[in-house]
Amino acid sequence: MIKKILLILLLVINFSLAGNAWVYPEHRDIALIAIKKLDSAHRALLNRLWAQARRGYESRLDESVADFAQGEHPKYLDYAAFPAIAGDHSTSADDMLFNVLHTDWILNVADVTARLKIGLGSAKNRSEREGELRNSDLRLLRADPDYVSRAGSNNVHFMLARPSTNTTAGSYFDSCYIAGVEVNLVGTYKWFHASALLKAQRLSSEDLTPEKRSELTLSAMADEAFALHFLEDAFASGHVAGIWGNAALRKGTHDYYDEHGLEVTTWQGERLVLSGDAYMRPNDADRCAETVLLSLLQFLDAASLNKRPAKYNDQAGIFKPDTFNIAKAFYMPARQLDTDVRDQTDMVLMTTPVPGLATGLGEIPRFRAEIGPFIGIAPAGRVSFINGGFSPQQVTTGMVPGLEVAAHIGLGMDGILNESSDGLAFVDLGWRLDGASTIKVGHEAGYKEFGTILSAVPSREAFYFRIRLPYYVIPGDLIILGPLLLIISPKSLNNVVSTAGAGGLIPWQTGMVTPIGRFQFILGREIGVCFYGTMQGPDSFLVPAAIGESSALDLISLHSTHLDFPILEYRPVRTFSKRQSASIVIQLNAGVDIPRKVKMIEPADVDPVKLKSIWFVGLRLAFDWRYYYAKKRTPK
Repeated sequence: MIKKILLILLLVINFSLAGNAWVYPEHRDIALIAIKKLDSAHRALLNRLWAQARRGYESRLDESVADFAQGEHPKYLDYAAFPAIAGDHSTSADDMLFNVLHTDWILNVADVTARLKIGLGSAKNRSEREGELRNSDLRLLRADPDYVSRAGSNNVHFMLARPSTNTTAGSYFDSCYIAGVEVNLVGTYKWFHASALLKAQRLSSEDLTPEKRSELTLSAMADEAFALHFLEDAFASGHVAGIWGNAALRKGTHDYYDEHGLEVTTWQGERLVLSGDAYMRPNDADRCAETVLLSLLQFLDAASLNKRPAKYNDQAGIFKPDTFNIAKAFYMPARQLDTDVRDQTDMVLMTTPVPGLATGLGEIPRFRAEIGPFIGIAPAGRVSFINGGFSPQQVTTGMVPGLEVAAHIGLGMDGILNESSDGLAFVDLGWRLDGASTIKVGHEAGYKEFGTILSAVPSREAFYFRIRLPYYVIPGDLIILGPLLLIISPKSLNNVVSTAGAGGLIPWQTGMVTPIGRFQFILGREIGVCFYGTMQGPDSFLVPAAIGESSALDLISLHSTHLDFPILEYRPVRTFSKRQSASIVIQLNAGVDIPRKVKMIEPADVDPVKLKSIWFVGLRLAFDWRYYYAKKRTPK
């Protein structure tokens, strides 16, 4: 069963790791700035096109093409919101337009992201920023039913790596678009921008009824907005840098450079320092908007210049937005572009950053996210504060030290949505050694002279087992929900597991990122079990005699089952390489030690003494070392 659950979680990873770039409010802000930069003639043309496009949809589409005053609880969506909805909250231009016009949840998304913009703007440090992202992602999981399952396992939001330093701009742009190449940011922009240009040309050259003109205008503007999403992604540092390797390397590299920035050079030779998702600075937005402006100008010019239009591949579908599904595709489909259209798209792309080199000599440093199957070791030291011994007469509180070492096998899913997420699942098998308790077998003062020989709980060892699984509502529910939803509704499974990883349906187990480390309430996610008396036979104990003199002692043997429930976890240190990670883990725990199979040794002819369970609270300090397995991935 555990193997099945880990497989289910691994399947969810494959649907959840597409690295979406700028967050919604950043995408919308870039579009707003680009529209604001339009000269008066082009702005007037865009306003006319928007007025045509929103005919019949006035109850959903904002009267203004760019509503700079829009805040929380928006009742309408402007055109600047289209690129933000594209890609992250839709899978094609056609899907985006349907979501914009016909779904109720899309306004909830706009509201959630408006609050995210306010929160990010007021965040004073990294921990506050992560907190805002955590809260926003949890709200988006509730607002957008397909938020997680929509994200594919491809690289559509990333630039392809350059094969060599001699790669020219033209050859690179062509290589990103040819049929059969892995889907990517540049190829996807070219695809949708070309569709928009071809439709815009029809607007300026064909005699259409007002209804058909409105339909074609909306279709063309939807294609252009979808293209702009990926053009904007080209200026997010993590999407210029995190372009090769397996999913864990891509995400780890992506997250690192988003936060720390990356120096780049555009194909035209301009040098920039970019930031990334949720870290956008005003100059980042302004520079990206300059490139978006070029794309918008081409689209508007195509809609206004009365010349013979290039051939559109699908004449029957020209009044409908492009249906190329970016979530399901792994390779670019075949499509021939008119030379003029191709030259225009390349002209815009010349102003974008040059991507890094592929894996090998000259590659930039890469970083691993804790994602994927791993093996490892988990040595730990612990101290438990107990409420007495097994005998009902042993009620003095005391302490028991312990050491443990275990082999680690599991599945890392830390930070799938953000750094506060935790989908970690593992099984530990190992050995535990406890020192003697500070509590003596009885209250007599002379017992102290015998040291640990007369401890209430002597030194003992145990077979050690630990398991960790995220849960949706109650601990262990994924064991039942996982197989059931995998068969009935894989889409629901993605949302359930992602929600569980983000802290559960009631997100009380979400990780809290602070300047000094990461805290998380984990009660129910993890349990440790020790089986004492199983390695070298039952343990022997001296206990106060049940009958006779008060100072008399009985010798007994027993097994016991020790249940350990971690409550709060703190990770102050974490280091990475490409295939390994290491971290310190401090846990506050509580639990119970339950005696069983009690036998009398001396005297042997009396009934076994009655024992009680030992309750404890304690601290556990562990070293968590993991080696991740990953298939090699060679960029095309």
